[in-house]
Amino acid sequence: MDTSSSPYALIFACLLRAMMFDAGTCNFNNRCSEKDTQALLNFKKGIMDPSGVLSSWSTQHNCCEWKGVTCDRINNRVTHLSLPCFTTTLNYIDKEDKSHCLTGTFSFSLLMELEFLSYLNLRNNDFLAIQFDSVHNHNYYSNLSVSNRPRQFLNSSTLRHLDLSFNENLVINSLQFLFRMSSLENLYISGVDLHMETNWLQLVTMLPSLSVLQMSYCQLKDLSPSLQHANFTALKILDLSGNKFHSELPKWLFNLSCGVSSISIGLCSLTGQLPKALLNLRHLEKLFLLNNDLNGPIPDWIGVVSERNFAKMSKLKSLDIQSSPPLIFDFDSHWIPPFQLEALSLSFSGPHLPAWLYTQRSIQSLSIYGSWFQAPDKFWNFVSRVPELTLEDNSIVGNLSNILLNSTVIRLSSNRLKGSLPRLSPNAAVVSLSNNSLSGSISPLLCDHKMLNGKSNLVYLDISLNHLSGGLTNCWEKWKSLIHVNLGGNNLTGKIPPSMGLLSNLTSLHLHENKLYGEIPPSLQNCHILIFNVRGNNFTGNIPNWIPHAAKVLEFRSNHFSGSIPAQICQMSSLFILDIADNTISGHIPTCLCNITALNNVSHREFSSTTLQYNFLNRTFYFFEESLELVTKGLVLEYENNLPFMNLIDMSSNNLSGTIPLQMFSLIGLASLNLSHNKLTGKLPDEIGNMKNLESLDFSVNQFSGEIPEALSKVSFLGFLNLSFNNFTGKIPSGTQLQGFDAISYIGNSDLCGPPLTKICFKSSDDKSKDTKPIDEDGDKSEFFPWFHIGLESGFVAGFLGVFCSILLNRKWREA
Repeated sequence: MDTSSSPYALIFACLLRAMMFDAGTCNFNNRCSEKDTQALLNFKKGIMDPSGVLSSWSTQHNCCEWKGVTCDRINNRVTHLSLPCFTTTLNYIDKEDKSHCLTGTFSFSLLMELEFLSYLNLRNNDFLAIQFDSVHNHNYYSNLSVSNRPRQFLNSSTLRHLDLSFNENLVINSLQFLFRMSSLENLYISGVDLHMETNWLQLVTMLPSLSVLQMSYCQLKDLSPSLQHANFTALKILDLSGNKFHSELPKWLFNLSCGVSSISIGLCSLTGQLPKALLNLRHLEKLFLLNNDLNGPIPDWIGVVSERNFAKMSKLKSLDIQSSPPLIFDFDSHWIPPFQLEALSLSFSGPHLPAWLYTQRSIQSLSIYGSWFQAPDKFWNFVSRVPELTLEDNSIVGNLSNILLNSTVIRLSSNRLKGSLPRLSPNAAVVSLSNNSLSGSISPLLCDHKMLNGKSNLVYLDISLNHLSGGLTNCWEKWKSLIHVNLGGNNLTGKIPPSMGLLSNLTSLHLHENKLYGEIPPSLQNCHILIFNVRGNNFTGNIPNWIPHAAKVLEFRSNHFSGSIPAQICQMSSLFILDIADNTISGHIPTCLCNITALNNVSHREFSSTTLQYNFLNRTFYFFEESLELVTKGLVLEYENNLPFMNLIDMSSNNLSGTIPLQMFSLIGLASLNLSHNKLTGKLPDEIGNMKNLESLDFSVNQFSGEIPEALSKVSFLGFLNLSFNNFTGKIPSGTQLQGFDAISYIGNSDLCGPPLTKICFKSSDDKSKDTKPIDEDGDKSEFFPWFHIGLESGFVAGFLGVFCSILLNRKWREA
């Protein structure tokens, strides 16, 4: 590269000329380089831009003013290209919506024509492939050793920052293109599919300036555990989390001499014990090993955790101490640590929190799991200054009656907290107090408007599984930011108040397992409810016909709903859970259920879970899984992480009549179908074999008739079957998995025969190939034994006459 065109040379020449001649000679042309303009326009041609992010990219404007483009002020050459896609939404969605993001294939070689480009950020888009030209393809590089690789390839890029992370559909087969980036300092490539790249470690160690390497969730497999040394020379941050290495901790990791400060290798299926070589990493500030398969005792060089372990760690910002069983803390009560933490996560054994905790004034995130301790007022005053507070699965002794919770994110679920509900400050955005022993009314939390001063930022509220009582109050008008509300598993009573209809952002409402009654008020149609769970109450009236077409889950089980199934349900194309069991619903099953496309195909199984995404301090996302109890396979099962994979219809225990519409058997994505305990009639058609993804099928206690179709044997995933107490006839299809179910699956069908039932079948004389009649091995003579007597008598007579005639003829012959 000609150094005379560098920014520093231009500045020097400008200043020299200004000193010698005229300061006006420093006025450079502020137009973008034509070469850079053309390179960017060529890059734009190869990609799809559904939301017009690049609409400003035209020759009518200076490229230095284009969206995402930054130029050097001296030579007006492009130095930064930043086009990340922002997908953070306060909503419930099937998966992260990237319909507005850049997509398609982009040419990396075109971007490398930007000679001064030092920063490239294409994070979180939806690119599908990267295109390299013939000169830069990986086959060419793979035939070159490091020593004979041309110098222009090693030094042909000024790029220092590259971010391609979270382009989840992007597959990169080789990282050989990194050879062009000898100046690269920060490489962010998390979430990109690199499963074909087996030589990744050697490639990234050839980047002499690499300081940050984030390759989490890249489907990497080889960690080179036996390699003694990895030649990182400047590495400070290493993140390999979420790659399933299935190996021991690598030796090279603990021999790094580059002053690494942060190592994250959680969720990597690592095995073995913590080596003493860990002490070699003297500059280490963060070590993340969560959720691996490490074994053995706690090393003796850790032992009891006390101040001696941290005496020299003045730069420590993040501390995570968790083990099973919990470690014993033995800190001096007067010890003041040399550090000020920003993030602290603990799991410990003992009745008291370490006293030094109260000296920390910079904590942004505090998490305590699996511990037992007392929580006095001093503790609650301390945590009120912590923006993110997580105290879950503990045995905390504390009363929340007079506590003000001031954090932005508050997770206090699964403890032993008691008293009435606490008060919330306007700062609270996410609050989970579920599975505690809180009692009394919900009014203290919802109706303290003086505290709110008319402002509320609360988007997520979960106070389920407590001992709360009384009504739902009518104080919801001040909480219009709410997206998720879970009040289930309490003793709440009364009707749904009108003010709940003012929650215009509400998408998930759980009121299950309470004592609520009355009709579902039409005021809720002002909400945008996608997940509606009122299971196990005393609601009456018809199933609402105003539920949004975008609804995903309807849980109306175990109430007193009546009337017929509204045809509007057929318009809910995204519905994947429909549970109206145990009501008094009558009429026919709508023929239009086949219009529910989420149940009509299996692509929905890629649903990445129903989550709340919340942007906290512009740096962190919080995800909250939906959880539902569903009846399937004859059991009540809790679905949380696996909820996205369950497509279910349950209409059992109602007064439905008529036949099953033929169209219903086209729901090939359905995993669980329960129509038991109704008054349904007719025969099962061969089309039932189309439901190849069925795992649970219950048609028991109805009035179905005819033979069990052979096509049912084609449903290979079927793990639960109940056809008992109907009017099925004939032989259970043989040679299939249908014989693998217990006889209880077929009992109560008197004219059904064949394994696993004890009744055996025989061929009828009038149709040897098809008709069968049952024979009971346990002594049922109703059909078998009349036939047996007739056959016996006719045979005896014929035999007797034959013998008698033979004797008679023989006697006459002798007399002759």
